[in-house]
Amino acid sequence: MEELKYNIYKLDDKDLIPFELLLLADPSKNVIEDYLYRGNCFVYKTDEIVGVYVLIKTRPNTMELVNVAVRENMQGKGIGKKLVLHAIFMARKEGANTLEIGTGNSSLQQLGLYQKCGFRIIGVDKDFFTKHYEEEIMENGIVCRDMIRLSMDL
Repeated sequence: MEELKYNIYKLDDKDLIPFELLLLADPSKNVIEDYLYRGNCFVYKTDEIVGVYVLIKTRPNTMELVNVAVRENMQGKGIGKKLVLHAIFMARKEGANTLEIGTGNSSLQQLGLYQKCGFRIIGVDKDFFTKHYEEEIMENGIVCRDMIRLSMDL
């Protein structure tokens, strides 16, 4: 298998936001625009941008990884894991003591990935997605209703 040559870097104000990727992980452009305004967007680039994540400060010494997405034809190659590990590194570099992430109850692969990277489940926001998103989200044959909250001590 050919090894991917890649670079992960933070977008600045002049870069185009890869909304098509961000929308893979979050179906609401309004929600995405809100957290983009409050955070930093990082992209995974080979010859093109194939992955993205957004990191925001939420409370003193706490950051949240609010969106992790990989282009569908590039999934299953370890890119998501590299993005999550890079986010952990960046949160530590920013001086955070805690990194949090939330994902849907139907996001089975993401739940597995986050736990493999060291996150622990700390709670459930019941009906988060049915209250905050206009359209029903269906994933893996499961209606996405609840947000599973995970956290990691840095």
